[in-house]
Amino acid sequence: MKLTVVGCSGSFPSTGSACSSYLVEADGFRLLLDMGNGALGELQRHVGLYDLDAIFLSHLHVDHFIDMCAYFVVRYYRHDGARPVPLPVYGPEGTEQRLTAAHGDTPSEQAMSEVFDFHTLTSQSFEIGPFTVRTEKLRHPVDAFGIRVEHGGSVLAYSGDTGTCDALEDLARDADLFLCEASFVDGKEDIPDLHLNGREAGEAAARAGARRLVLTHIPPWTDADRNAADARAVYPGPVELAAPGAVYEV
Repeated sequence: MKLTVVGCSGSFPSTGSACSSYLVEADGFRLLLDMGNGALGELQRHVGLYDLDAIFLSHLHVDHFIDMCAYFVVRYYRHDGARPVPLPVYGPEGTEQRLTAAHGDTPSEQAMSEVFDFHTLTSQSFEIGPFTVRTEKLRHPVDAFGIRVEHGGSVLAYSGDTGTCDALEDLARDADLFLCEASFVDGKEDIPDLHLNGREAGEAAARAGARRLVLTHIPPWTDADRNAADARAVYPGPVELAAPGAVYEV
């Protein structure tokens, strides 16, 4: 299972990175986790526009989904005139309606469903292509889901956006790679049920027994090195900062 970081900036794109988007591949199947601001352009460095097999949207804040509106245009108005088979999209309740409203001028109310096959997320386990996945509702101001992806005995866990909660640690239990947000700085921001700081991400990884921690969704104004140091202070495993184009074998 291969993970490629398409974008990892939190809240808005930085000068060096698009917002959250991560490509997971195995057995020729391509699953995209989130498609935030700027992700569609960066995605084309790694995969063709029509080569995705499924998309998971952790929640409906723009830095995690808004480039789906541009991707709708790519698929609906395909340059060769052929309409592709609707692409499976797994998102919170109301994803189709939110995309339609965000795009603003779709040809019809049903246009999104002509190119996307929407599936509503709950806390559940199911199959996506060759992957066994488990999704859990986490803590955030809107419905937000983390995901655990398993393939060939390897496990990738992705937090999306969340505050501290037991469900996050359950998703990351014994994961080979835990891709975890660390938007806040320990001792600076303290807003419950919104985001994690580096220390909290490290503590969650330690309690879960994750083998490797990659911090992501760090806003441009946050000291990423400080967050990494805070995570290392409480987590004994390797800690890395996500970077655009980074590739991990899980």
